Amino acid sequence: MRERDEHDRFDRPRRHTKPRTKVRPNYDEADTARVVTIDRGRYTVRLAGDTRTITAMKSRNLGRKGVIVGDEVRVVGDVSGDEGSLARIVEVTPRRTVLRRTADDDDPIERIIVANADQLVIVAALADPPPRPGLIDRCLVAAFDAGMEPLVCLTKSDLGPADELVAMLEPLGVRVVVTRQDGDLDAVRDVLRDRTSVLVGHSGVGKSTLVNALVPDARRSVSYVNAVTGRGRHTSTSAISLELPFGGWIIDTPGIRSFGLAHVQIDDLIKAFPDLQDVTRDCPRGCLHSAAEPECALDAAVADGTLASERVESFRRILTSMNQRDDY
Repeated sequence: MRERDEHDRFDRPRRHTKPRTKVRPNYDEADTARVVTIDRGRYTVRLAGDTRTITAMKSRNLGRKGVIVGDEVRVVGDVSGDEGSLARIVEVTPRRTVLRRTADDDDPIERIIVANADQLVIVAALADPPPRPGLIDRCLVAAFDAGMEPLVCLTKSDLGPADELVAMLEPLGVRVVVTRQDGDLDAVRDVLRDRTSVLVGHSGVGKSTLVNALVPDARRSVSYVNAVTGRGRHTSTSAISLELPFGGWIIDTPGIRSFGLAHVQIDDLIKAFPDLQDVTRDCPRGCLHSAAEPECALDAAVADGTLASERVESFRRILTSMNQRDDY
């Protein structure tokens, strides 16, 4: 017995840990809120049915689960909104939609931009900076993949014509609104009213200007365009969700230079086009639905008049954009 005690001195000491309980916290009495912006680990949230915005931190029980702008969350603690108060986010409710992108097409890491938006507004200037159709197509792919309705807003029509881009988007059935500097925005208000819309686009295309005009107290910083490079300077550094005075919400996001689509699969994209999806059921296994596929059912449908050639060509254009980088 004495010899055994000698060896026991060299054994790893036993950990005295508290046994896990199967009882989980109940947050039925927690307040529901919407995340409107995030800054250095602090979350600004808007209480449901209330005009108060409060500051909150993420609860440890959420672990590494991300909380993003647009999330609907449950909060506990000090929800007074008083200076110095701090609430705690304890739960993230299931997301209805998620808009995501990758840094580039080879990046396996997805970056979630916003949650629970039902409309993606792709803002593109007709001049200063010039439009980049490749980026518009890529954003359309992201919208279709996320299950969001796309809308293209063409700004600065006083500086350039919109006809070519409008014609390019028409076969896809994508809605387009055209605005001019200091022009009337009633058409924009009509398509945003009572929706949750997220704005994406290059720096300098007029996103923040648009937001300031739609939400007078937004005070978003406005970018300028470099005369040499034709590119805008990033002014918005984080996404922010703002309530529209005429109903609905708008989420302004920082300007983007690229929109990686490594997370998008062809089968997921074509679901956004029910008429084409029905036809592709007759495609051979593994068909990529491109113009290079020898037996793609889309070609047969165009030949017999079932589908308009412009519709198929436009779909294949955005399909090709998934594998081609535009000059951002």
